Order: sequence, then C-alpha cells, then structure tokens
Amino acid sequence: MASKRIAVVTGGNKGIGFEICKQLLASSSHDVLVVVTARDEQKGLQALHKLKTLGLSENTFVFRQLDVTDPSSITLFADFIGTQFGKLDILDTGVKTYMAKQVMLQTYETAKDCIQTNYYGTKHVTEALLPFLCLSSSSPRIVNISSGVGKLEKVEDKKASQMLSDVDKLTEEVVEEVVTRFLCDAKDGLLEENGWNAPLSAYIVSKAVINAYTRVLAIKYPSFRINAFNPGFTKTDMTHHKGTYTVEEGARGAVWLALMPDDGPSGRFFFQMEETTF
Repeated sequence: MASKRIAVVTGGNKGIGFEICKQLLASSSHDVLVVVTARDEQKGLQALHKLKTLGLSENTFVFRQLDVTDPSSITLFADFIGTQFGKLDILDTGVKTYMAKQVMLQTYETAKDCIQTNYYGTKHVTEALLPFLCLSSSSPRIVNISSGVGKLEKVEDKKASQMLSDVDKLTEEVVEEVVTRFLCDAKDGLLEENGWNAPLSAYIVSKAVINAYTRVLAIKYPSFRINAFNPGFTKTDMTHHKGTYTVEEGARGAVWLALMPDDGPSGRFFFQMEETTF
C-alpha cells in the first residue's frame, strides 16, 4: 500500500469528480489508489459500485464519507487518511455547489452556503490534509477545481479585484478580508450598490478566492505542485447536461495536473490543459 500514490478526490461520486476518479485509476502506470469521497454515503457507495462494474481493480479505490462543510466530518476523514495510509500524494478538490435556480435567486443564505462549500470547504479540507501531503515521497499535488467566472476580470468590485490581483501582497488574510467584505455586503443587501456582480456574485467570488488561495498555497509550499483548474462548460447534473465539453474532456486537465512531473508548474491557472490568466 505504501508504494502506491494516494489520491483524494472530493465530490467524487458524480460528474467531473467521478470522471477524475475513473481517469486516475485508468492511469495504471502511475500506480494510484483513489479515495473517493461524497457527502452522501449511499451515493458514494453507488459510485464505488460503478467503478467496480468498469472492471477496475478493487484494491485501487476505496470510499470514505466526507462533508466538506462539517468540521467533525473533516477531522474524521483526516484521521482515516493518517491511520490508513500515513501520507497523501494528490488532493483533487472536485467540489461544486450552486444550481442554476440558486444562482438566479441568490439570497444571503444561499450566498453564504456557496462560499462555505466552494471556498471554506476546500480550504478546511486542505488544511486538515496538509500534514499528510507533507509526508509524500514525491512532490505533492493539489488541484483546485475552479471556473472561468472566477477570473479577476469578472470581479466587478474594484477593491476586491485589486486585492486579489496583487500577488506580492496576497496572503490568506487578504483573501479572508475579501470574503468577509462580500458576506457583510450580502447580509446588508448592498451587493449591487457596492459593485458586486449580483445575482452571480457568490459563485464568482467563491471561485475568485479559490484561485487566490491556490496562489497563496503555492508560494507557501514551493515543493508542492498546486494549481487551479477550469474544466470549461461541461455537461453535468449542475448544468442540466448542457455544455460544450463532455465530462471526459472536462476531467482530463485535472488528471494531467495531478500526475504531472515533479518539475511541473505551480501557482498557475489552467483552462483544461492550457495555462490561462487569473
């Protein structure tokens, strides 16, 4: 078990997350064991059954329940990784939230939930698993699933955009300040008045701060390969299976980043398999 590269895929029960699991497992030359996670245990077990029906070796994947918005669930999951494997090599944060109806009918509560899942969920899971990533025998990989709407040009609040674009001054505290300002404005009903992109603002901000957090981590952990990834408009449940790309095409870049050579890029933003600007 110790010789295998251990990969965790959050939200691995469906859509792009499930396809990332499939493609990681298909890369047999890399000898990867995939930990498939899902918030709903039953759905996670169904995903495991699907992997088995594809003829993949059952000793190359396991399921573990993980709710990225629940601190106790994150703690239990981190304990499992430590006890079962003693290290982690790849973390692929495949979580997404916000269905079309919620985007168009954004309230303070839905905005807070979106930020909680997309940003804080990713951040808290990453923080819990960093000690095990540091024990990887190779250069650990973190791939944060983002979106084209998270580009800085989409953030209409000029102060927030400037804060997130100044790499020399970018810190976790700066990212937190942007999130706090946004949530305060959302609570006070001041999003449009203060220049945020209502009604898409929560989703845009959640992805913009994930991109910024990716850059902060890449600076903090120079031996890691840490990148943000935009799969493009992909046909999944979230898009009601409408989109430009199949899940196979959408997942391909995330897998490529997870399995790249140790001297690969870090602190970058990729659209599929091509580097793009933040």
